[in-house]
Amino acid sequence: MIALAKRLRWRVLVGLGMVLCHSAAAFAADYYDLHPQQIAADTYVFYGAQENFSFDNHGAIANTGFIVTDAGVIVIDTGPSRLYGRAMRAAIARVTDRPIAQVYITHAHPDHFLGNNAFEDVPIATLAGTIDQIKRIGPDLASNLYNLVGPAMRGTTARAPDQVVADGDTVVFGRHRLSLIGMRGHTGADLMVLDRTTGVLFAGDIAFYQRAATTPNADIARWEQSLAAAEQLDFRYLVPGHGPVTEDGAPLLQTAAYLNWLVSHFEAAAAVGRSEAEVLYDRLPPRWARLAVEPSEYQRSVSHLYPAIEQRSLSAPRAEGGAAAGS
Repeated sequence: MIALAKRLRWRVLVGLGMVLCHSAAAFAADYYDLHPQQIAADTYVFYGAQENFSFDNHGAIANTGFIVTDAGVIVIDTGPSRLYGRAMRAAIARVTDRPIAQVYITHAHPDHFLGNNAFEDVPIATLAGTIDQIKRIGPDLASNLYNLVGPAMRGTTARAPDQVVADGDTVVFGRHRLSLIGMRGHTGADLMVLDRTTGVLFAGDIAFYQRAATTPNADIARWEQSLAAAEQLDFRYLVPGHGPVTEDGAPLLQTAAYLNWLVSHFEAAAAVGRSEAEVLYDRLPPRWARLAVEPSEYQRSVSHLYPAIEQRSLSAPRAEGGAAAGS
């Protein structure tokens, strides 16, 4: 009887192992279905799902892209995992036989840089602040994403870029002249890449479109300044970190309007003494309720932003009668 039980337990364990291996293989196969969309001469985008992280989308929720030049391929962001990065390379190889010459990482959020493992033979560059953030919190981000995504994260570790770029740098690859633009606000360091040759602006998560902006590391005032500065850039196509590519500044304007509404809404709520728990379940105006990943992203922003706004309101001087000054 004991021997039979051991055999049955062994079969269950073997079966479970086969299921897990099959699942990991299936995730890899799904990644290998990546299809780059050409948006301009020599320029391609892999569109991310307009969703939150899940086992079904394998964490592939951010836009990534590449530029084919005579001097090699330039990759913009590497996605959420080693498997995704490998799938990017396979898809790029179906477009061109030129080698990958350079990778640029826009910022230190896991859906944008955890594919770095698949590019260990290639220089990876970003702003100094992004490197610092990845070294400090990268392993925790990888671990957290594994909990959300599962086996698709197999073999992924948080590899920091090995090259530093600065705001205002210009690099040339073949006929493509790239301006590297340092911004702040979505995180402490946000890189944009503007191809002066084609007019394509890879804006990273400074810009979201038709999807609610995420705010876990946001400095809203600096973010709004970055959005205003980006509007002045001479671009023809804008690739947001999430959402469809446009031929105008609509993602910048929508992101700015959403952030402005968030702050104004939270300030008004704090001024009348509403608690975080009350604000959490507010009904969004139709303009914002229709954005992808709402209301869950709004609720995350309540936890990210409301406590500080509430504290400022409590600390503000009070006018006669107890009303907040300037209200």
